Amino acid sequence: MDRIKEKPYKLVQSAIKEGMDPMKIAEIKRALEQEPGQEELAKWREDSRKGVQDLLKAYDLRIARKQKEAERIWRLMGPERELWANGIQHVAGTDEAGRGPLAGPLVTAAVILPHEIDLPGLNDSKQVTPKRREELYDEIRQQALAITISVLGPKEIDEMNIYQAARYAMTQCLTHLSVKPGAALSDAMPLSIEGLPVASLVHGDSRSAAIAAASIMAKVTRDRMLVELDRQYPQYGFAGHKGYGSQAHMDAIRKYGVTPWHRRSYEPVKSMAETGNLGPAISENRLIRLK
Repeated sequence: MDRIKEKPYKLVQSAIKEGMDPMKIAEIKRALEQEPGQEELAKWREDSRKGVQDLLKAYDLRIARKQKEAERIWRLMGPERELWANGIQHVAGTDEAGRGPLAGPLVTAAVILPHEIDLPGLNDSKQVTPKRREELYDEIRQQALAITISVLGPKEIDEMNIYQAARYAMTQCLTHLSVKPGAALSDAMPLSIEGLPVASLVHGDSRSAAIAAASIMAKVTRDRMLVELDRQYPQYGFAGHKGYGSQAHMDAIRKYGVTPWHRRSYEPVKSMAETGNLGPAISENRLIRLK
């Protein structure tokens, strides 16, 4: 027992003899949060205190995860890097949110990212937590070279059909960017735009950084709009199901009817339209240049 008690004392005495003042563990913890230099790390690795070694293990794990994420982002930028290597400096990605819901707008975005980005967690918006999506929205807005967002209402969706509405919105977003792209990447949507080659990538939001960024911008914008619609129509639960055909949403439609934000060309709204006058759907056709 005496020998166990003696170890910390001897460690301190040894440090004093060598002219060193051993850092407190709390101080080392704060220093590790700032990613210190190799000389400091080497010194701490020789520190026999268990608390210090536990901190170093956690630090090494964090650095390994960070490196793994950086490699994933590097792969995610593969389609962009290929185009950059062919002399195309500005590559836009485009994606949409809201094709399937019974209610709410179709929101589409186009984004041009710089060649170097710091966006850990960037991915298909469906693979990112709501909290991280909100954070990425702000980070993308800060780092992107250009961003456009299109909002189409249910009236436009009903008139064009959802596929043509998505094509129209993507084209509008790509052709109104503040920085003119030399090429574009879309998420599984063939587009024909004069003077702008567009490559359609299946599962593009998980294969291209620019498409993933557009996916995040579109998803967060739409979710925020549905939260606002929830305040206007609290009985429908829009903040929860975001306009999709959940059981709660279907029950609300049967009980309260439809709102101007419901798509008349979608079932079961379409069937209800055949049995009575639902009133006009909301018309919305906006293009927003965020940057």
